[in-house]
Amino acid sequence: MSQNKLINLLESLASETSHFPPTILYNEGWLLRIIVDWFATHPVNDHPLTLLEGSTWFSEALLPSAFLARYRGDPLAEASTHVDGVIGHFSIGKTGKADLSLQPDARQFVVLEAKLFSGLAPGVAKARYYDQAARSVACMAEVLCRANRDPANLDGFGFCVLAPASQMDKQMFTEFLDKESIRAKVERRAGEYPGDKDRWFSEWFQPALQRIEIRSISWEELIQAIKKNDKEAGEAIESFYQRCIKYNL
Repeated sequence: MSQNKLINLLESLASETSHFPPTILYNEGWLLRIIVDWFATHPVNDHPLTLLEGSTWFSEALLPSAFLARYRGDPLAEASTHVDGVIGHFSIGKTGKADLSLQPDARQFVVLEAKLFSGLAPGVAKARYYDQAARSVACMAEVLCRANRDPANLDGFGFCVLAPASQMDKQMFTEFLDKESIRAKVERRAGEYPGDKDRWFSEWFQPALQRIEIRSISWEELIQAIKKNDKEAGEAIESFYQRCIKYNL
């Protein structure tokens, strides 16, 4: 199939002649990719999405968990965690197609979760209290552990939820992004492995939690930052965002 044919199919999504749902393109995943790609080529001083020198980005990366199966049928096990986006110094695909490995001298490691009208996932099958924020931060600590990278040596280390301002106004993420809430949930999860995870929790998770910047940023705020530096791109992304809102309500 020619590239032009693919472009025509995508352009038809907003018309009545489309042959598949517009949400195939107009969704939070593609919105995230478009915005991060802009920041990758247009550094904005002191912005959490700005890539440091040598950094890259990847969508749909797989982060290892400290609670992977110890044996077949492990009743406490969980799978690795898919994250919507990652910015930093890392490699992809050493152990699997989307597996992420942090570089030994990494200076940036930022995980992004993209939302439109959904909240953070409530938990895993074996631990319903263990929500998406707690799980993501714990997996980030495990990534640091496997790379033997002290979080104190990172210049940029963060977990960001990106969502509409209307969702922020409802404080949909406030409780989940509270550091004490995250600490308590991960401590409870580690406590299900009597003694086995104590060292990981004290030497890797707690220093990571202390160092990490956890925040939520609205899509509108990101678009305004882009428009301030690149009006044409900002307006185009804003138009794309409005279609995401329209087709996902």
